[in-house]
Amino acid sequence: MTFPSAITQVVRLEEQSQVGEARRCAQKLADSLGLDATDGGRVALVATELASNVLKHAGHGELHLRALPHPEAPGVELLAVDRGNGFDVHACMADGFSTRGTQGIGMGALARQSEVFDVHSDSRGSVVLARLYKGRSQQAERRLGVTQHSLHDDPACGDAWQVSFSSDGISVLVVDGLGHGEEAEKAAGFGCQAFGLAPFARPEQVLEDMHQAMNGSRGGAAALAQYLYASEQLHFAGIGNIGACLVSPGKTRGLASHPGIVGAQFRRVQPFSFNDCTGQLLVMYSDGLQSRWNLIDYPGLVHRHPAVIATVLHRDFCRGRDDVTVVVIALEPAHV
Repeated sequence: MTFPSAITQVVRLEEQSQVGEARRCAQKLADSLGLDATDGGRVALVATELASNVLKHAGHGELHLRALPHPEAPGVELLAVDRGNGFDVHACMADGFSTRGTQGIGMGALARQSEVFDVHSDSRGSVVLARLYKGRSQQAERRLGVTQHSLHDDPACGDAWQVSFSSDGISVLVVDGLGHGEEAEKAAGFGCQAFGLAPFARPEQVLEDMHQAMNGSRGGAAALAQYLYASEQLHFAGIGNIGACLVSPGKTRGLASHPGIVGAQFRRVQPFSFNDCTGQLLVMYSDGLQSRWNLIDYPGLVHRHPAVIATVLHRDFCRGRDDVTVVVIALEPAHV
């Protein structure tokens, strides 16, 4: 199964009327995925409560929405993002708990409405994740987190990503078309099309195919990582300035790319291999994200859901002058 690139939908939360907008956007996304009235109602409720909590406790923030595609069990991802003073996660999981004297339904109740629920909160702010799937199924759930944003909310994004799962492993691509806007988006799209034809071919061959497909376009940077269940190895190859690293508690290991431009200045690359990768996080990101971050500076974050990790990194390290994509995936044994 392949998860395709998609821009994160952002609803800004600065005043009360935007709670209704958040609810409507989430409901529309649920409807577009074929969720029925019951599941759509759950999505609307969770969106309303998450947006309301941001305004009540942080004053302002955002609600991020993303579709979770699946042929039988699609879902909706919601992330409440703020830069408030944080809160006591354990206390807020109790039903009826409120720090503002209002009744509140409690995060525990929101968690029960969701198939996946996770929180990270500290003095820099909070990120709350909820994923809701059609029919409450979790067969589509993957410990994969992605956040993708275009510069100045342009409808065209020069970044693209793809993640493919098979019985043998996981293949992850991040590609950044040169510049931004429509021409950069076209270049990245050509690369994704080539990747999609054979995502588990040898990494150097995938990049060669992408180079041919992107020839004549602006070209761009690209990095490919393949994690194989049987050997627990990760194979990585990259050209240009896509950042990548393997993260485990207390340790981060950078993955190096070769210089060049896929589609223009290309030199055949030799992939790097890494052993014993099960249990680690793979983080890949375009150069719209600063590279000087370390999860050690965020106690407990490495244990949170990859979607929470990706969103925290975007919130705190987005450069704000280019498209930005962050992909975080837990390298785990084959999905049952």
